[in-house]
This record gives sequence, C-alpha cells and structure tokens, in this order.
Amino acid sequence: MTEATGDRKLLVDMVRQFAAERVRPIANDLDETERFPGEVYAEMGRLGLFGITVPKELGGSGGSVADYAAVMEELAYGYACVADQVGLVEGIASLLALYGTDHQRERWLPGLLAGTLRCSYALTEPGAGSDLGGIRTEAVRRGPDEWVLNGEKLFIQNAPIADFAMVLAVTDKAQGKRNRMSMFLVDCDLPGVARGAREQKMGQRAAVVGELGFRDVVLGPEALLGEEGAGFGAILSVLEKGRVGIAALAAGILRSAMDLAIEQATNRTQFGKPIAEFQGVAFQIADMVTSYHAARLLIEEAAEKADAGAPDSGLAASMAKLFASEAAVRGTSTAVQVHGGSGYIRGMDVERLFRDARVTTIYEGTSEIQRLIISRSVLRR
Repeated sequence: MTEATGDRKLLVDMVRQFAAERVRPIANDLDETERFPGEVYAEMGRLGLFGITVPKELGGSGGSVADYAAVMEELAYGYACVADQVGLVEGIASLLALYGTDHQRERWLPGLLAGTLRCSYALTEPGAGSDLGGIRTEAVRRGPDEWVLNGEKLFIQNAPIADFAMVLAVTDKAQGKRNRMSMFLVDCDLPGVARGAREQKMGQRAAVVGELGFRDVVLGPEALLGEEGAGFGAILSVLEKGRVGIAALAAGILRSAMDLAIEQATNRTQFGKPIAEFQGVAFQIADMVTSYHAARLLIEEAAEKADAGAPDSGLAASMAKLFASEAAVRGTSTAVQVHGGSGYIRGMDVERLFRDARVTTIYEGTSEIQRLIISRSVLRR
C-alpha cells in the first residue's frame, strides 16, 4: 500500500486536520440530534472538498478518483455522514460535468460545489432498488417543449431538504431498460413536487433521508440532463466511482474503529494487565488491521483503474466496495466487543461506528449485487 505523496499528501493532510478539528468533535452530537450540518458543508465548499474530480474550468478541483477516495476516507474517519454528502455531490456534479448543458451547469454547479445548494439523487423506488430497470416514475412529453413527471422515490438522501433532484424516469416504455430512461434536473419548489417526512435511521443519522413525490410536475426542455433515453447508461458511467467512494468511506469507519479498539486494548486492564496482552483480544485486533490494509489496497487498485479507464475498472470497484463494507461491519463489531459493556452504550464512538457501518453493505449497490457483478465477470471468462 503506497502512502500519499506530493499534492495528494497535501490534500490528505488538509482533510485530516479538518476532520479532526471540525467534524469528529461534533459527530456524536450530530448522531444524537440528527442535525444537517449546513455550516460544515459551506466550509467544505470553501475548501474545495465538493466536486473533487470535476474539471477546474467547471469549478471543481480537477482531481483524480484516487484523490476522491482519499478525501472520502479521511472525512469518514471523522464522521461518515459528512463523507456521504461529499459522495452525493460528487455523483450529481459528475453527471452535470459529463452531460449538462452550459445553462444547466451555470444554474446548478456553483451552489452545489459551494456546499450551499442541497441536491438529491432520486433513483430508488418501492419496486426498484438494486434493479434500476424496475423504475416506474414516468416523464411523458406534452408538446415539443414540455414533460410531465409523475412517480415516487424513496430512501432518497436530502429529499426532505433538497433544493433540486436528479430524477431518473421512464420516457419510452416501448424500449428496453438501456434506452427507456432519461435523467431530469427537477427544482424541488416546483408545483407538484412533494418532500416526504424524514426517515428515522439506525445509523448515519445526520444524513437526511426521505421520499420525493411527483404529481403532474411540468418540466421544460432545460430539465432534461443528457440525451433522451440515455439515462441508464449515464448512471452506470458514474456508478463505479461512487462505489470506490463508498469503499473508501467504509475504510474510514473501519480505521476509526481500529484505532479506538487499539487504544482501549492497551489502556484497559483486567486481571492485572492490559487486555491487549490476552491473545483472544490481540488476535481480533490483528484481523482488523489486516482487513483495513487489504481494503485500502483494493480501493487503491480500483481508483487507479478508474482513473486509467481500464476495462475491468467496474469489477475492481465492486471488489473494493464489497470487501471494505463487509470489513467495516466486522471491524466495528470487534471494536464494540473489545470495549465490552461500555461499547454498547449510546454516546460511545464505537457504538455509533457500529451503526454507521451497517448501511455501507446496502447503498451504492448491495453486497449481493457486488457478488453478482464479480461472479459474472469471472465466470464469463
């Protein structure tokens, strides 16, 4: 595993300091209150932490996927919800950079990258989670210059507070799934847009999640993002970067749990000596450390392949996401065990990390979907 050097080291050092000073100290309070930390995101916008891979000429940082992964890990070490917001913005900003018109970029990108404009990535529906082909939200043409949008999205990040949403909708039922869907940029203040109530989540509680409903929402031609019928492929084009980002987020959670477990094991005494001297504890920590380094190597490889445009970059992203997320769930469980009864108490960092880790095996493609991608790729050979 290589250490960051040059500009990336400066970036990592800056984000690590920010996470230590501005994020980690308020993590448990944010978890308890479920408050959306808008002031933290505005500060991150000033630091250039949104749109890491977006070209500089469009207002982004012009960095690599490897840079993005490094930022995600460091922020997640402070608090996963903060990293998750960076991942959300990265996805939508990347779609705007790749497929947006000048008008769309001018309208949405500045506030998005400044951390002052709140976005949602509206894909998931009651019958379409892992299977995007099952989407039923529909946009129907009405004349040459208008669309009418109807449907419902659920479990959407930022939905209750979003200023705008990128909505994937069916525009031609007669086509196969690769040609039947289109992307739309929807102002959430338009008539017919309904923001649902905030969901109460097990973990990552400061990440606001809820429903978005659309009833006869009239959209102009400027709402269509990219080509009509090209939405499914466009989403896939940024998905692997998203999976590398979630893998890095999971690695940040795992590293935080690992450090806390090591500190507890070396400082807590039982039977007259630190519990780290008991093999049962020491071996659990050995497994955590090994898993973290293995995850980092997979993430590093996946990021490099994504930056190089390698044909197997999607496979590498799935392997990194699968391993890192499941390692985070195992590792945070171990950290709770090492802390004993205190690790089960609300307000303890390891208790929060255990809850925060769990969703990493679900969002951005479940572990089962990653295994499906990996097995199909290998068996196809």
